[in-house]
Amino acid sequence: MEIKVRHLGDTQFEAEARGHRVVSDQPPDNGGYDEGPTPPEFLLISLGTCVGFYIVQYLNAHSLDCPELEINVAADKAKEPARLGSFRIEVIAPSVDPCHEAGVLRAVHKCLIHNTLLNPPAIETVVHCGALQS
Repeated sequence: MEIKVRHLGDTQFEAEARGHRVVSDQPPDNGGYDEGPTPPEFLLISLGTCVGFYIVQYLNAHSLDCPELEINVAADKAKEPARLGSFRIEVIAPSVDPCHEAGVLRAVHKCLIHNTLLNPPAIETVVHCGALQS
């Protein structure tokens, strides 16, 4: 899995994944134009949509329908170092019988992004400045 990110100017960046493009920006009070989600918002979007994917897999496996499924994800900032320090995932599935609550929770715990945040991966950073030699 790989993406490319290109600086568009000021606080805007374009990310491309498999031919799909999204723009990240900052709100005006942080010097941006508010033309796209911020990087932390993309992280919340990633978590919420991944959770939703796994929940829908569970619902489909049990022949359940929940057209009004909603996932709300919130995060609180922490300092030293600056980061998102806590997340809250709220799943709203009004048409699903409560007997499936444990199964829906198990589905949430299968989410790739959820598990990545619970078990941080190693991150290698390589910086290339100046002209690249071929």
